[in-house]
Amino acid sequence: MRKTVLIFSVLILAGLFACDNGSKNKIPADVVSNPNSATGKESKDLPAIVFERDIYDFGKLIDGETAVYNFKFKNTGTADLLISQVNSSCGCTVPKFPKEPIPPGGEGYIKVSFDSSGRTGVQNKAVTVVSNCQPNQTVIRIKAMVLKP
Repeated sequence: MRKTVLIFSVLILAGLFACDNGSKNKIPADVVSNPNSATGKESKDLPAIVFERDIYDFGKLIDGETAVYNFKFKNTGTADLLISQVNSSCGCTVPKFPKEPIPPGGEGYIKVSFDSSGRTGVQNKAVTVVSNCQPNQTVIRIKAMVLKP
């Protein structure tokens, strides 16, 4: 019994030391940016992305057609807008977005291509824009009615 307690104690100590990698916070504090202040009020130096329209309806498409729409947006904030990624809800929807910063007051486009091949009926697809705004995700949508030829 005594031997079991000793072995168990050694294993616990070994586990504790194994978990301590000597790791310290490797990200310096000046790199972390939280746009909200301690009072909960937002910082004034933030970009803001505003789309002219957040839904576009392609109407009726024939199965196999590819339709394209450019979603126009404006940075209405006071800092450069950086779009880090744009993701679609389906492989049939391909977005292209500007990689360069959009200055305050600047405009840009997110080009969304929809391939209707093999997708008959009502189609609703979401495209999520991830940026340095608050909130950091904005969803735009496309719709279409795909008909058989």
